[in-house]
Amino acid sequence: MESHSQASLIGFYSWTDTLKGVYYGPGSTKIALPKLLGVLGIKKALLVTGKSLHDKTDIIKKVEAILKDHDAYGATFYDVGQHSPIAGIRRGLEIFTQFQCDGIVAVGGGSPVDASKALLYFQQKKTDGPTLPHIAIPTTLSAAEYSIGAGYTDEDGNKVAVSSQYLAPGGIILDAELTLATPERLWLSTGIRALDHAVETLYRPLTPVPVKALCYTALADLFRYLPQSKENSQAVDIRQKLQLASWMSLWPTKREKYSALGLSHALGHKLGAKYGIPHGITSCLTLAPTVALKAEIGSEEDKEWLSKALIYLQEPSTGSMEGDILKLSSLIQKLVFDLGLQSNLTEYNVPHTDLPNIAGGALGSQDDPTIPQVVKMLRTLY
Repeated sequence: MESHSQASLIGFYSWTDTLKGVYYGPGSTKIALPKLLGVLGIKKALLVTGKSLHDKTDIIKKVEAILKDHDAYGATFYDVGQHSPIAGIRRGLEIFTQFQCDGIVAVGGGSPVDASKALLYFQQKKTDGPTLPHIAIPTTLSAAEYSIGAGYTDEDGNKVAVSSQYLAPGGIILDAELTLATPERLWLSTGIRALDHAVETLYRPLTPVPVKALCYTALADLFRYLPQSKENSQAVDIRQKLQLASWMSLWPTKREKYSALGLSHALGHKLGAKYGIPHGITSCLTLAPTVALKAEIGSEEDKEWLSKALIYLQEPSTGSMEGDILKLSSLIQKLVFDLGLQSNLTEYNVPHTDLPNIAGGALGSQDDPTIPQVVKMLRTLY
């Protein structure tokens, strides 16, 4: 096996094809949105969001006003549920077509962003034309806006993934002022989701070394600023730093061939839609034990990348890679606990009998030799 340093000497990096710019800063939406509309050529946008943001805050009215001021408002679609159900996506596509929209502005967490990508995916299939552009204004830390993939839930409650180089948003606006209305549990749990991205990118195949360096910085900032944000939820500067950490956790990257994020994400996909567990909470459940399992079954290279995280957390080494990884797992578990995000599978009525299928589905095969270890790990989550 190649050593860590040898394997890292060969690779490839490119920005995602569609991304024309990321604007960030409190209050940046008013200036950034018109600029991105112009750069992307969006003349009439469908604003896609969730019901809570639409009904309980004035955020959507503010974004609608900007679009109307620039004669770029088509309609607003806010029937996007958790895990982006296909029925909502179909209704959104009907409205998109009815109002002759030529782009989307998504405001909210991972579900509106994923629903927007899926809507544009189906719109392209329907018209056989180009994939139309998309601007994302996230209000959580889930980082869905940086990837080319979209996840939605089919009629049977299964998570379905679609991807295309053209589905990633063409513009992203990180405006911390728009996150102030995000419920605390959603805000903090999606921060753990971002931590999940950062940790699992460290052992994601074909990840360029500079991107892993960004993940270490993201990891350190999430550990530092999530507790501060819980302590002072109205501190806009802390929220802005967390949005930047979320960006670094899933840095926009074009890959020459697909490589999946790790076991924690795969388990999250199997648990989330079927049992109604929010993605941020699935990461709170699965990340720490997955890291601990890596100390047992990970490759030497994976262990090296994970163990070095302690340096960025300014934590002393235990003296062994495996010990350092177990310490990282404990630190993640403590962070989840300190943020008040501890949960278990009992709360979500996940039957013990489902665990082998969950494990096999996450690993990609019911014949995977590590299924017993993953099932054993899942049993600890009750």
